[in-house]
Parts: sequence; C-alpha cells; structure tokens
Amino acid sequence: MSDILALALALFAGALLGVFFFGGLWWTVHKGVTSERPALWFLGSLLLRTGLILAGFYLVSQGHWSRLVVCLLGFLIARVIVVKRLTRTPPEEQTPMKKEITDAP
Repeated sequence: MSDILALALALFAGALLGVFFFGGLWWTVHKGVTSERPALWFLGSLLLRTGLILAGFYLVSQGHWSRLVVCLLGFLIARVIVVKRLTRTPPEEQTPMKKEITDAP
C-alpha cells in the first residue's frame, strides 16, 4: 500500500513541477517580449526552470524508476492543463468561424 501512496505523491509532485515549469515559461515569454534584454530573460529562465525541474525529478524518484515515470506523467498532465488554460483566447477576442460554401460539381 505504501507503494501506491508513493506513486500518488510522485504524480502530484510531477504536476506541481509541470505547473512551475510551464507557468514559468508562459510568464517568461510575456516578460521577455517587452523587455529591453529578452535574451537574458529567456536564458536565465531556461537555466532556472530546467535546473529546478531536474532537481525535483531526482528528489522525487529517490532511485526508483517507477516514481520517475509517474512524476513525468504528472509533469505532462500539467503541461496539457497549463497550455489549455493560459493560451486560450478570451471569448471577446474570438472570431466566429466562417463556413466555406463549396459548390457541388
């Protein structure tokens, strides 16, 4: 039973790491495009986010490959959620899709 709890905690930790990584990436892009030194923002953010994520994966796995795989799964689930939440266009900016009418031959 403790293995299931360890895997559940690894999944949760992976999700937190994913939210940190991809949320940080979103934040970096928004700061970087308006900055006078965007390369510094992007490089600094990449090094910081990657370093913390790798350390987090190492600490969560504790030498067990199954925990590492489940942590990575949580990381990828968080990616999907963060990308869907942060990159969608607000409803007032959406334009209705235009239907193309094609004539039958």
